[in-house]
Amino acid sequence: MSAASCLLTEDQFMCSICLDVFTDPVSTPCGHNFCKTCITQHWDVNVLCQCPNCKEVFNTRPELQVNTFISEMAAQFRQSAQQKASSSSSEQQAAKSGEVPCDVCTGTKLKALKSCLVCLDSYCETHLEPHLTMSGLKRHQLIDPVENLEGRMCTKHDKLLELFCKTDQMCVCMLCTISDHKTHDVVPLKEGYEGKKAELEAEIQQMIQKRRLKIQEMKHSVELSKKDADREIADGVQVFSALKESVEKSQAELIDTIKGKRRKTEKQAEGFIKELEQEISELKKRSTEVERLLLSEDHLHLLQGFSSLNTALPTKNWTEVSVRPSTYEGTVVRAVNQLEETLSKQMKKLFEVELKRVQQSAVDVTLDPDTAHTKLILCDDGKQVKRGDVRKNLPDNPERFDTCPNVLAKKSFSSGRFYYEVQVKGKIEWDLGVARESINRKGAITLSPQNGYWTIWLRNTKEYKALADPRVCVSLKSQPEKVGVFVDYEEGLVSFYDVDAAALIYSFTGCCFTEKLYPYFSPSLNYGGKNSAPLIISPVNHSE
Repeated sequence: MSAASCLLTEDQFMCSICLDVFTDPVSTPCGHNFCKTCITQHWDVNVLCQCPNCKEVFNTRPELQVNTFISEMAAQFRQSAQQKASSSSSEQQAAKSGEVPCDVCTGTKLKALKSCLVCLDSYCETHLEPHLTMSGLKRHQLIDPVENLEGRMCTKHDKLLELFCKTDQMCVCMLCTISDHKTHDVVPLKEGYEGKKAELEAEIQQMIQKRRLKIQEMKHSVELSKKDADREIADGVQVFSALKESVEKSQAELIDTIKGKRRKTEKQAEGFIKELEQEISELKKRSTEVERLLLSEDHLHLLQGFSSLNTALPTKNWTEVSVRPSTYEGTVVRAVNQLEETLSKQMKKLFEVELKRVQQSAVDVTLDPDTAHTKLILCDDGKQVKRGDVRKNLPDNPERFDTCPNVLAKKSFSSGRFYYEVQVKGKIEWDLGVARESINRKGAITLSPQNGYWTIWLRNTKEYKALADPRVCVSLKSQPEKVGVFVDYEEGLVSFYDVDAAALIYSFTGCCFTEKLYPYFSPSLNYGGKNSAPLIISPVNHSE
């Protein structure tokens, strides 16, 4: 019997109702075998006494007797399977942390090899065998072991999620397609998976490409920065070498001038001293002759000789003759002034180079009428603004200044560098600069970086101030007729230039920009026509 049972398969000892090895197997008149409890309960539920396998209908319920032969064979097969499972279990390992355990194992849970999407259970090697050998279970879909198989069921219809709704981007069951997703684009899970996979792969590749481009962009920026740094170093070395040469030259000229004056004084003194020494020598000779005459007792000879000696004496009056020390007062000051003029010329050249460089960042700026105070008059092209006397009937939108005569540009900037020029010729008051997006535009406004404004202004025809905190008076050699405004967002720099003089007016440094910046303009009050000239946004002439 044992040898024979080894030749039989598990299907031959499996009840087609409970899908397990027979317990008290009975045979129907049509020849099929079932567990006695299974077939009895089946007929109790159904009206007709029908064979679950061949569908043959019995007019009267058959009287069922346990088939002893099949029962013994099933018992022996069950024992053999248990021994095999026990042996197999000893070879298999218990499920570790992070591994999916078998749902059928009692006691120690073994590691699951597969999960069934029909049974919604996971099986170890032993308990997986029915799904590999029994014809009814072979049709079940097996996947690599996963936890939470209930999550693969539709919570609304308790059916397997086997479809993907592309419209709502969610997994659905068959019943969902005839209710909530009836008109939607629904595809099998595999097709949805393949589509999502391709989409994700494309997205990842796109992200990789963007980051590669960003790396290239950064490397290019570093290379540009290196070139700019090398150029600045070269220019700086050249300038400071020239300045050093100028200082050394001025120092040498100062020393030569002072030494020249000293030598002139020394030469003059040497001439006078030599002449005096010659006269002293002559006087000593006369003194000797006088002493000789005084030894004679011949009065006539003495008087005659004394007269001749007296006529030979030096006649130059040294009382008014003197050597005045050379005066050096102002020599150093004049030399420093001359050096300052040289430095000023050198600085002007530097500012000319710098201005040409920042002009390369020129942008097109146009005034935004939606931000303009109602008394401001803007040209149609948005390039000019002046103060009028009549308040226009305009909507008081949040962007509009309602008290101060201000206006912003249409375009904002949140990175990089930008530059523009504004003609201020003929005006006695004006404000210029940049403002952040979140500035207060209603009521009285105090211009300062803390309030979001980086500006300079002109007041009373000739008073220039940088509106820092505290405000800084700016001294200018000449009144600008055209002002250039340059911003380096990342550097935190706002600089103002006198374009015609190629001179720096003022720079805000170390600024921290976190919002969009808008060019800011104010033609100020009209003052009875004295300040009626407009602010004009001028095209930048790069050749200047």
